Amino acid sequence: MKPERVVENENVYTLVEKIKEGDREAFMTVTRLYQKKVFLLAFSYFRNKEDALDIVQETFLRFYQKADMFHKGRNFQSWLLQVARNICIDYYRKNYSRESTFNRERNIDEMNLPATDSNESHGSSDLKEPFSSCLEKLSEKQRMIFVMKHYNQLEYREIAQILNIALGTVKSLHFKAVQNLRALMSPYLGRQT
Repeated sequence: MKPERVVENENVYTLVEKIKEGDREAFMTVTRLYQKKVFLLAFSYFRNKEDALDIVQETFLRFYQKADMFHKGRNFQSWLLQVARNICIDYYRKNYSRESTFNRERNIDEMNLPATDSNESHGSSDLKEPFSSCLEKLSEKQRMIFVMKHYNQLEYREIAQILNIALGTVKSLHFKAVQNLRALMSPYLGRQT
Protein backbone atom coordinates (compact mmCIF):
# COMPACT_ATOMS: atom_id res chain seq x y z
CA MET A 1 0.00 0.00 0.00
CA LYS A 2 1.29 3.44 -0.90
CA PRO A 3 2.26 5.68 2.06
CA GLU A 4 -0.18 8.45 1.02
CA ARG A 5 -3.00 5.88 1.01
CA VAL A 6 -2.14 4.92 4.60
CA VAL A 7 -2.32 8.58 5.66
CA GLU A 8 -5.55 9.02 3.66
CA ASN A 9 -7.12 5.96 5.30
CA GLU A 10 -6.11 7.11 8.81
CA ASN A 11 -7.84 10.46 8.21
CA VAL A 12 -10.92 8.71 6.83
CA TYR A 13 -11.00 6.33 9.81
CA THR A 14 -11.13 9.35 12.12
CA LEU A 15 -13.91 10.94 10.06
CA VAL A 16 -15.93 7.71 9.97
CA GLU A 17 -15.70 7.40 13.75
CA LYS A 18 -17.04 10.95 14.04
CA ILE A 19 -19.85 10.09 11.61
CA LYS A 20 -20.79 7.10 13.76
CA GLU A 21 -21.21 9.60 16.61
CA GLY A 22 -23.50 11.76 14.45
CA ASP A 23 -21.03 14.42 13.27
CA ARG A 24 -22.63 15.94 10.15
CA GLU A 25 -19.56 18.02 9.28
CA ALA A 26 -17.43 14.85 9.12
CA PHE A 27 -20.08 13.31 6.84
CA MET A 28 -19.96 16.34 4.53
CA THR A 29 -16.16 16.11 4.43
CA VAL A 30 -16.25 12.44 3.42
CA THR A 31 -18.91 13.21 0.83
CA ARG A 32 -16.78 15.97 -0.70
CA LEU A 33 -13.73 13.68 -0.78
CA TYR A 34 -15.43 10.74 -2.50
CA GLN A 35 -18.47 11.97 -4.41
CA LYS A 36 -16.58 12.38 -7.69
CA LYS A 37 -15.20 8.84 -7.51
CA VAL A 38 -18.67 7.43 -6.84
CA PHE A 39 -20.04 9.53 -9.71
CA LEU A 40 -17.40 8.20 -12.12
CA LEU A 41 -18.20 4.62 -11.15
CA ALA A 42 -21.94 5.16 -11.57
CA PHE A 43 -21.45 7.01 -14.85
CA SER A 44 -19.34 4.15 -16.16
CA TYR A 45 -22.35 1.87 -15.53
CA PHE A 46 -25.17 4.02 -16.88
CA ARG A 47 -23.50 6.69 -19.04
CA ASN A 48 -26.28 8.98 -17.89
CA LYS A 49 -25.64 11.98 -15.65
CA GLU A 50 -29.01 11.92 -13.88
CA ASP A 51 -28.79 8.21 -13.05
CA ALA A 52 -25.20 8.66 -11.85
CA LEU A 53 -26.24 11.54 -9.59
CA ASP A 54 -29.05 9.40 -8.17
CA ILE A 55 -26.50 6.68 -7.40
CA VAL A 56 -24.19 9.19 -5.68
CA GLN A 57 -27.04 10.43 -3.50
CA GLU A 58 -28.18 6.91 -2.62
CA THR A 59 -24.61 5.76 -1.91
CA PHE A 60 -23.94 8.50 0.63
CA LEU A 61 -27.37 8.12 2.19
CA ARG A 62 -26.75 4.40 2.64
CA PHE A 63 -23.24 5.09 3.97
CA TYR A 64 -24.64 7.53 6.54
CA GLN A 65 -27.26 4.99 7.63
CA LYS A 66 -24.79 2.10 7.80
CA ALA A 67 -21.52 3.75 8.83
CA ASP A 68 -21.34 1.24 11.70
CA MET A 69 -20.76 -1.51 9.13
CA PHE A 70 -17.40 -0.03 8.14
CA HIS A 71 -14.53 -1.23 10.31
CA LYS A 72 -11.07 0.25 10.65
CA GLY A 73 -8.46 -1.71 8.76
CA ARG A 74 -10.46 -1.94 5.54
CA ASN A 75 -9.78 0.31 2.59
CA PHE A 76 -12.56 2.89 2.85
CA GLN A 77 -12.56 3.86 -0.81
CA SER A 78 -12.87 0.24 -1.95
CA TRP A 79 -15.62 -0.36 0.60
CA LEU A 80 -17.57 2.74 -0.46
CA LEU A 81 -17.22 1.92 -4.17
CA GLN A 82 -18.43 -1.61 -3.46
CA VAL A 83 -21.52 -0.09 -1.83
CA ALA A 84 -21.97 2.13 -4.92
CA ARG A 85 -21.56 -0.86 -7.24
CA ASN A 86 -24.24 -2.80 -5.39
CA ILE A 87 -26.56 0.20 -5.59
CA CYS A 88 -25.87 0.43 -9.35
CA ILE A 89 -26.90 -3.21 -9.75
CA ASP A 90 -30.07 -2.71 -7.70
CA TYR A 91 -30.87 0.52 -9.55
CA TYR A 92 -30.48 -1.22 -12.90
CA ARG A 93 -32.77 -4.07 -11.86
CA LYS A 94 -35.39 -1.63 -10.58
CA ASN A 95 -35.31 0.96 -13.36
CA TYR A 96 -34.34 -0.92 -16.51
CA SER A 97 -36.43 -3.85 -17.67
CA ARG A 98 -35.06 -6.48 -20.03
CA GLU A 99 -37.02 -4.95 -22.88
CA SER A 100 -35.64 -1.45 -22.38
CA THR A 101 -32.18 -0.39 -23.37
CA PHE A 102 -29.80 2.08 -21.84
CA ASN A 103 -30.10 5.66 -22.96
CA ARG A 104 -26.64 6.04 -24.41
CA GLU A 105 -27.11 9.36 -26.16
CA ARG A 106 -25.13 11.18 -23.52
CA ASN A 107 -21.44 11.58 -24.07
CA ILE A 108 -18.74 10.87 -21.53
CA ASP A 109 -17.83 14.58 -21.77
CA GLU A 110 -20.68 15.17 -19.30
CA MET A 111 -18.39 13.86 -16.60
CA ASN A 112 -16.30 17.05 -16.71
CA LEU A 113 -13.21 15.03 -15.96
CA PRO A 114 -10.24 17.11 -14.90
CA ALA A 115 -7.07 16.98 -16.90
CA THR A 116 -4.75 14.45 -15.31
CA ASP A 117 -1.80 16.75 -15.93
CA SER A 118 -2.37 20.39 -15.09
CA ASN A 119 0.63 21.34 -17.25
CA GLU A 120 -0.83 19.87 -20.42
CA SER A 121 -0.54 21.95 -23.55
CA HIS A 122 -3.48 23.54 -25.33
CA GLY A 123 -2.96 21.06 -28.17
CA SER A 124 -3.73 18.09 -25.97
CA SER A 125 -7.02 19.67 -24.88
CA ASP A 126 -8.06 19.38 -28.53
CA LEU A 127 -7.93 15.61 -28.04
CA LYS A 128 -10.46 15.52 -25.19
CA GLU A 129 -13.49 15.20 -27.45
CA PRO A 130 -12.01 12.50 -29.74
CA PHE A 131 -10.73 10.65 -26.68
CA SER A 132 -14.19 10.72 -25.08
CA SER A 133 -15.68 9.44 -28.31
CA CYS A 134 -13.12 6.62 -28.47
CA LEU A 135 -13.70 5.75 -24.82
CA GLU A 136 -17.41 5.39 -25.61
CA LYS A 137 -16.55 2.74 -28.22
CA LEU A 138 -14.97 0.39 -25.68
CA SER A 139 -16.95 -2.50 -24.30
CA GLU A 140 -18.82 -1.79 -21.06
CA LYS A 141 -16.33 -3.63 -18.83
CA GLN A 142 -13.25 -2.25 -20.59
CA ARG A 143 -14.56 1.32 -20.24
CA MET A 144 -15.52 0.80 -16.60
CA ILE A 145 -12.11 -0.63 -15.70
CA PHE A 146 -10.31 2.12 -17.62
CA VAL A 147 -12.31 4.81 -15.78
CA MET A 148 -11.75 3.15 -12.41
CA LYS A 149 -8.01 2.78 -13.05
CA HIS A 150 -7.24 6.16 -14.60
CA TYR A 151 -9.88 8.53 -13.21
CA ASN A 152 -10.56 6.93 -9.83
CA GLN A 153 -6.89 5.89 -9.55
CA LEU A 154 -7.73 2.50 -8.13
CA GLU A 155 -5.31 -0.39 -8.07
CA TYR A 156 -6.08 -3.56 -10.02
CA ARG A 157 -6.86 -5.56 -6.88
CA GLU A 158 -9.31 -2.89 -5.71
CA ILE A 159 -11.08 -2.96 -9.07
CA ALA A 160 -11.22 -6.76 -8.93
CA GLN A 161 -12.74 -6.60 -5.47
CA ILE A 162 -15.31 -3.95 -6.42
CA LEU A 163 -16.37 -5.73 -9.62
CA ASN A 164 -16.09 -9.16 -8.02
CA ILE A 165 -13.93 -10.55 -10.83
CA ALA A 166 -10.49 -12.14 -10.93
CA LEU A 167 -7.40 -9.92 -10.74
CA GLY A 168 -6.11 -11.42 -14.00
CA THR A 169 -9.38 -10.55 -15.73
CA VAL A 170 -9.08 -6.93 -14.60
CA LYS A 171 -5.51 -6.72 -15.91
CA SER A 172 -6.47 -8.34 -19.20
CA LEU A 173 -9.49 -6.08 -19.74
CA HIS A 174 -7.42 -3.00 -18.88
CA PHE A 175 -4.70 -4.07 -21.33
CA LYS A 176 -7.33 -4.58 -24.06
CA ALA A 177 -8.89 -1.20 -23.25
CA VAL A 178 -5.53 0.56 -23.62
CA GLN A 179 -4.77 -1.30 -26.86
CA ASN A 180 -8.20 -0.47 -28.27
CA LEU A 181 -7.89 3.18 -27.26
CA ARG A 182 -4.48 3.40 -28.94
CA ALA A 183 -5.92 1.98 -32.15
CA LEU A 184 -9.00 4.22 -32.01
CA MET A 185 -6.93 7.33 -31.24
CA SER A 186 -4.24 6.71 -33.86
CA PRO A 187 -6.03 8.73 -36.61
CA TYR A 188 -6.21 11.73 -34.25
CA LEU A 189 -2.55 11.40 -33.38
CA GLY A 190 -1.41 11.07 -37.00
CA ARG A 191 -0.26 7.47 -36.58
CA GLN A 192 -0.87 4.46 -38.73
CA THR A 193 -2.31 1.34 -37.06
